Amino acid sequence: MIALLLTTLCLAGTGYLLFVGYRVSEQSRRQLRILNAHRIAARSAIQKSRLDLAEVRNRARLLEDTVSGGASAVEKVHKAIANTTFGLIDMFSRDEDFRDNARKARQSHEQKTEQVYKAVRTTNRALHILADSLIMGKAEKRIVSKTKKAP
Repeated sequence: MIALLLTTLCLAGTGYLLFVGYRVSEQSRRQLRILNAHRIAARSAIQKSRLDLAEVRNRARLLEDTVSGGASAVEKVHKAIANTTFGLIDMFSRDEDFRDNARKARQSHEQKTEQVYKAVRTTNRALHILADSLIMGKAEKRIVSKTKKAP
């Protein structure tokens, strides 16, 4: 009878310990799922910040390329109009002094327009570099500081 009572007590104790172990295991799994969800959310936020930074960089590059390409297109149209005008003056003018003056004006015009469009491209590039160092530098610092704070 005592052996039966001890056996029952041991079985009950073992059952209780198994039950407690199962509860601890379930609680640990739940906490691991929560921790994993937080880890995924943190990684997602970091990735989003990186993608936002890449998008800003791409937009800045696109803007620079657009201004440069637009300047090149305007320059080509400008040259075509100037060549047509000066070519017609050269072709149809009867006064030799007028032709010489037109040729000098053409050379001067070509030099000045080349300088203007070169200045536009140089300024565009300088503005892009300045914006990149100011805006992108701040954005990168912000992302780095958020990354360090993230769990």
